[in-house]
Amino acid sequence: MTREVVFYRKSNGECPVEEFLDALPSKTAKKVVWILNLAEDLDRIPSCYFCKLVDTNGIWEFRVKLGSNIFRVFAFWLL
Repeated sequence: MTREVVFYRKSNGECPVEEFLDALPSKTAKKVVWILNLAEDLDRIPSCYFCKLVDTNGIWEFRVKLGSNIFRVFAFWLL
């Protein structure tokens, strides 16, 4: 199975996720990108990195833990 991770872009072309990644320390940004790549490469994304948010209508989160920090990138499936 192949998926494609596509970042949301505003009508003016700005991309909040890219801006978020650019603001992170290099090591952290690399781990976030590595986990996003898992979504493209694996049939089943490990639940420690990706899970559905409770009581939502299809909102998911990528969770990245680095040291005592946890970073989240929200996602949904485009069908």
